Amino acid sequence: MTVAEILAEFPRLSALVVGDICLDRWCTYDPATSEPSRETGIPRTGVISFEITAGAGGTVANNLADLGCGRVAVCGVVGDDGFAYELRQALARRNIDSQYLIQSDELLTFTYTKLLNSQTGDEDLPRIDFINTRPLPAGVEDRVIDAVRRAAPGFDIVLVSDQAETSAGGVVTARVRDAVSELAAANPSKVFWVDSRLRAELFREMIVKPNERECREACHRAGVSSPEQLRRMIGSKPLIVTHGGEGAAIYSEAGKAWVATRPVEKPVDICGAGDSFSAGASLTYAVTHDPAEAARMGNRVASVTIMKKGTGTATPAEVLAIPE
Repeated sequence: MTVAEILAEFPRLSALVVGDICLDRWCTYDPATSEPSRETGIPRTGVISFEITAGAGGTVANNLADLGCGRVAVCGVVGDDGFAYELRQALARRNIDSQYLIQSDELLTFTYTKLLNSQTGDEDLPRIDFINTRPLPAGVEDRVIDAVRRAAPGFDIVLVSDQAETSAGGVVTARVRDAVSELAAANPSKVFWVDSRLRAELFREMIVKPNERECREACHRAGVSSPEQLRRMIGSKPLIVTHGGEGAAIYSEAGKAWVATRPVEKPVDICGAGDSFSAGASLTYAVTHDPAEAARMGNRVASVTIMKKGTGTATPAEVLAIPE
């Protein structure tokens, strides 16, 4: 299939993103307003404007929506706070369904606050993040599992976004992971796709997409010596390992394959490249069932988004504009 033919199938697909759905707050501050506080003597950071977008798993959802996926929804956890309202608003602007977000006053809405200098455009101050460091409350965990089990059968693609970098605080707990693995085993015709920073080796019967470092660390934790051994541990589905600007390695029952990417000189911002790769690749796999075609599309989509500041997205027109 040509790129155009694959893209034309995306509006017929539906995708559910499960996991850490967070809020990105892009706050522009004016250094000229940083005079010390009268009360404390500490210089203030004077924010003069801000934009909000969905982040982490929300970045995957944004990319799915902008690539033309027919229906996109998210399943995760938010607090009973103003950030939850802002997150739902950001999702709604892209027509992303947020009905499966579980709201609880027992935790915070996972939020990244990024401070951009109005004079330079650079993010040059430390982020202020609102994070959860305690285990997901059992009652909330039960509600997430129930929501996933109810929602997943209605989607062609289920993407798991396991972004938490601590052993506690993330949405994709061991029980949630097991529930999704059971759904994947029971629904082999559906695409189950995983992007996990620290636990890639723990998923079963799903396509797992770590980057090179994440794969190496997963092999170490699992006590195996190669990506192929890791793939066999996970199950029969392909393991796709991204290598930044070089391309992606595919490990499957057919053996190893390499899909090179188009060189991009001086990328603007590689933040979110893996998320955009996952969006384009998972949609393509649902159309073609070919991991190499999926990786090629993932590379194309990522090559568009890395030329944009922040966690950018790609449209079908932008993807089509790349020479084949």
